[in-house]
Amino acid sequence: MELLNPKSAPKAVGPYSTAVKSNGFIFISGQLPVIPETGEFIKGDIKKATEVILTNIKNILEESGSSLNKVVKVNAYLTDLSKFSEFNEVYGKIFGDHKPARAAIQVAALPKDSDIEIEAIAEA
Repeated sequence: MELLNPKSAPKAVGPYSTAVKSNGFIFISGQLPVIPETGEFIKGDIKKATEVILTNIKNILEESGSSLNKVVKVNAYLTDLSKFSEFNEVYGKIFGDHKPARAAIQVAALPKDSDIEIEAIAEA
């Protein structure tokens, strides 16, 4: 197992790794909508938050030798499922024709009072 803490993504804020490479897969911890360059946290705009998170996931994967096209599973956690269509619109644009397995779940709360958190598993 290799612990991954890419420079192009927000740093882990607790006792965990941003991502882990193991047995031919990359497991990306739940990502919040943080712009790594500025530390800006996106709140109240689910489209922008989704775009920021998926861009961070893309950067983590590329820095780790993988890509969005190798993602096999995504879990998305939203605090308001009425925003699902907005999330899904951005998600569909970013993933394009690649359609990994996915779950989208409404939760009561997320760290830092985020509106959304996304985790992913990809082939290395």
